[in-house]
Amino acid sequence: MALELTWLGHGTFLFTSPGGVRGMIDPFLSGNPSCPAQFHEGYGPLDVILVTHGHNDHIGDLVRVARATGATVVGSWELAQWLGPQGVTALEPMNVGGTIDVKGLRVTMTQAFHSGGFVTDDGAIVYLGPPAGLMVRFEDGYTVYHAGDTCVFSDMRLLAELYRPDVAILPIGDRFTMGPEQAARAVEFLGVRHVVPTHFATFPLLTGTVPAFEALLPAGVRVEHLVPGTPVSLQR
Repeated sequence: MALELTWLGHGTFLFTSPGGVRGMIDPFLSGNPSCPAQFHEGYGPLDVILVTHGHNDHIGDLVRVARATGATVVGSWELAQWLGPQGVTALEPMNVGGTIDVKGLRVTMTQAFHSGGFVTDDGAIVYLGPPAGLMVRFEDGYTVYHAGDTCVFSDMRLLAELYRPDVAILPIGDRFTMGPEQAARAVEFLGVRHVVPTHFATFPLLTGTVPAFEALLPAGVRVEHLVPGTPVSLQR
């Protein structure tokens, strides 16, 4: 069985692992203009929720989804401390550089260059730990690198050496993350031949596009043209 990945727009993904584990990355549903309405509530049972960082456009529905599903939430130490008092009890806190085994998946938290504050309804900013990327090794060894929100950085070469990802999920929207030019260089550093663009087209300020990104890539690199709500199968 291949990894099934469903983009829900912006930086949010649903996945079903080769071993049948169901998960979500960065739950941002009801406030996400790119997320199909049926997924605001209809995401089904979840075993695990993986969180890259604490911005509202990545965890806007995290508490609600975690409570509803009982899924184990993997995220920064500070995020876990914030979630506990809100009734989220299945928590696996970690930090950049760490690796844990959860639900049959091997998850490593990698560095990212971004920020990570959550803005409350009254305008206060709550620090929820460092921004991060996620290197996820599935039961069959297939490895996905979700870069989170970040610029390109030269140590992506080291991530390639250490983890040898099969596919990279990279932001391309520009302004708040890397745009097409930096993302194309990230592909080079990571040595991947399969890329999933993300964090684009959600809001007018995100001007990076898939065609602009694709035009900068060398021959032989496959780009997934995802449609929010439509699953794709990923495999070697």
